[in-house]
Amino acid sequence: MELRHLGRTGLRVSRLGLGTLTWGRDTDEHDAADQLKAFWEAGGTLVDTADVYADGGAEYLLGQLLEGLLPRRDLQIATKAGSVPDPDRRFDASRGHLLAALDASLERLGTDYVDLWQVHAFDPFTPLEETLQALDIAVSSGRARYVGVSNFSGWQLAKAATWQLASSGAHTRLASTQMEYSLLQRGVEREVLPAALDLGVGLLPSSPLGRGVLTGKYRHTTPADSRGASELAAFVEPYLDEEAGRIVEAVAIAADGLATTALNVALAWVRDRPGVTAPIVGARNAQQLRAALSAETLSLPDEICQALDDVSAPVHRYPDQDWSTL
Repeated sequence: MELRHLGRTGLRVSRLGLGTLTWGRDTDEHDAADQLKAFWEAGGTLVDTADVYADGGAEYLLGQLLEGLLPRRDLQIATKAGSVPDPDRRFDASRGHLLAALDASLERLGTDYVDLWQVHAFDPFTPLEETLQALDIAVSSGRARYVGVSNFSGWQLAKAATWQLASSGAHTRLASTQMEYSLLQRGVEREVLPAALDLGVGLLPSSPLGRGVLTGKYRHTTPADSRGASELAAFVEPYLDEEAGRIVEAVAIAADGLATTALNVALAWVRDRPGVTAPIVGARNAQQLRAALSAETLSLPDEICQALDDVSAPVHRYPDQDWSTL
């Protein structure tokens, strides 16, 4: 698998990442082991997790697999901290919480460092410089090699990245931002992606298959074994409207013309967007993962990319639109 630099750093990661959102919950140790092995055999290196996935179960399961299945040095482990199970405060990015969460993650993972540590979301109740100081401490103490953020808006990302680059003292530049991005969700193109490109921050798209909708599985019905038929139905439902249906049909037509799958077309589109380093792909089992990894060999023709761009184009109005075109 091709490797790419993560933002404007020296870290090179596989251009597809393996997501572990369901590990320790819907994906048991056997399926997780099969996925990790298939990913590694395909040349994948970047494995994404978080301290809240399965209440820490995903990190623990990944750590167990790293003990005997694969050499630690062959993978780049990315995890996140900051989300908390508190109905009154969904995010805690205070220095104390973040560093304690990182230590707990390292213990579950069975490693003394992570390759990438990200703040899971912006915390409006903590001064941003305090949050960023936790990232600096994580790197200077050797507990994290690189740092980034997740689910930050455009102004939040720009403020954080600029603070790290411009403020006095030794600060670690932000390497990444993890955001939902797909043909069905192109909101990051308004502010986040331009900021990331300008500041040298690599984008790690989550849900690159539109929460599974872009595979085409929901075109005619809702499969009984799908997320749309589970307790996660509300997660999928926003992407089952008429507009999404037109985009899914366009992807299916492109796939037929290229003799490939809708999954491969949708994944190749987001993988090769400007500023993208590595979409994070999650799967229930190794068979599903191998289907996604087969997108590695697909490069979309320019005319197909343009057609998909046109059918899925988000509306850009003032002040997002370039003033020179107004």
